[in-house]
Amino acid sequence: MVEIGGIAVAIRADDENFLQSVRQRYAGFLSVSSPDVELDVDLSARGPVSDEDVHVCRDGRDWLMERGDFRARWNPESGRGQVKQSSNPYALDSVLRILHSLILARRGGFLLHAASAVLPGEPGARAFLFSGVSGAGKTTIARLAPQDALLLSDEISYVRPAGSGYMASGTPFSGELAEPGENCDAPLSALFFLEKGPGNRIEEIPVSEAIRRLMRNILFFAEDHELVEPLLAAACHFVEKVPVRRLTFYPDNKVWGEVRDFEALPEHV
Repeated sequence: MVEIGGIAVAIRADDENFLQSVRQRYAGFLSVSSPDVELDVDLSARGPVSDEDVHVCRDGRDWLMERGDFRARWNPESGRGQVKQSSNPYALDSVLRILHSLILARRGGFLLHAASAVLPGEPGARAFLFSGVSGAGKTTIARLAPQDALLLSDEISYVRPAGSGYMASGTPFSGELAEPGENCDAPLSALFFLEKGPGNRIEEIPVSEAIRRLMRNILFFAEDHELVEPLLAAACHFVEKVPVRRLTFYPDNKVWGEVRDFEALPEHV
């Protein structure tokens, strides 16, 4: 059982070597919870890991997901699904990302191209998101994180509603650091859109720009107009509840001092 963001996925296969590789790949996210999703994996003779685009669409009541190295079908009502894929566990990694994006879209959350980390503090630990286009500095920010920070992800962050705000959860979906995030979560304190510059500064951005930039960085695989509206509504609600700022930074660890100072401002405590 692989549990990410409180959603548990049972993975079944006849190949014990494959299951062992899955256990190793998701070691920090294994669970004994009751499954929300059950996947039967058939290691059919499909191609190797593929760079082609993923195709995700509805097929009746099911979702159909396909790429060169996998073909999956999942029914959101029963939670049951079937996956035909190569033996490479990274094909399953893609299936899990798609499944979580579909589930979160109906719950007001999303997967975001962003690094994320948790900082300790009073009255409790808080999470921060660092998003941007490729090369903006997500991996750099993650590498510069202080020793007391818990890295949730350097590439794909998990965001879900909780009470009057949002929570950020750790994911095993890694980027350049090739390390899974910590399996923990914390209330979200801010989202920073990254830009590199000669110094460190945090600036407000217009709400309309914040929503546009957020939508550009949300992982959305499905070719389905019915999910676009709730996803846009989720983005608007998120920007209303969570401070969104531009963080221009020079790549040294002083930038994390700016993040801590932002959290300490009276309106953010």
